[in-house]
Amino acid sequence: MELVESADGTRIAVDRIGSGTPVVIVGGAFSTADAGGPLAAALAAEGLEGVTFDRRARGRSGDTAPYATFREAEDLTAVIRHVGGRAAVLGHSSGAVLALYAAAEGTPASHLFLSEPPFRFGVEAVAQDLPDRLQALIDAGAPEDAVSLFQREGVGLPDAVVEQIRASPMFAGLVPLAQSVVYDALLTAAVETPTPAMLGVGVPVTVLRGEPTFPMLVAAAERLAAAMPSAELVVVPESHDHGVDPAATARLVAARLG
Repeated sequence: MELVESADGTRIAVDRIGSGTPVVIVGGAFSTADAGGPLAAALAAEGLEGVTFDRRARGRSGDTAPYATFREAEDLTAVIRHVGGRAAVLGHSSGAVLALYAAAEGTPASHLFLSEPPFRFGVEAVAQDLPDRLQALIDAGAPEDAVSLFQREGVGLPDAVVEQIRASPMFAGLVPLAQSVVYDALLTAAVETPTPAMLGVGVPVTVLRGEPTFPMLVAAAERLAAAMPSAELVVVPESHDHGVDPAATARLVAARLG
């Protein structure tokens, strides 16, 4: 593990494996650097450097108030500078939203791989007050309720699935990440539709989705690719239900990075 200091002084934990062109993995909601480990290892096996990091308020990284979406873009910039100053970026879910947003803000990405970004494009948008309600639960000492609320309204999971997760052993590992889902909710609300600057980023863009995956994510991937005429839309049949198949995804990335 290495620690990188972001622009506002927040310390960001970074892990690296392999050598070659660096590919920075940006995880989605509830994801930590460890969760990206298998994908990083698969990238290393393809002759690339797999880079994972804990987004702020997660895992071994710090957090600095007040939160702002551009601070997470600064975090990604700090990570890329640490691994050589320019890197391909592979973002999944809200991490893909962050990757595209950061590139529009000037983060030095050489190629964007956007895996199932949950852009709403004005269709079935999440309630704008969700971040405030999540924060209120955390401030009241109920992070468990914040996790379940985010799963229900931010992700769109049915009540039965939310309750099943809450009763499972995995739930205890999600609770420490409750503050981070406030940030995911703020990020995705701020750019539920990509801005013109995001749609006009001057680097190659590959939009990825699994098969099968949730209908909303299929629509989001297709709308994003259509709004970015130079973007490539790729279906990864090995990836299912909003997951990422490490080996198949790494092969795809390696082929496009040469």
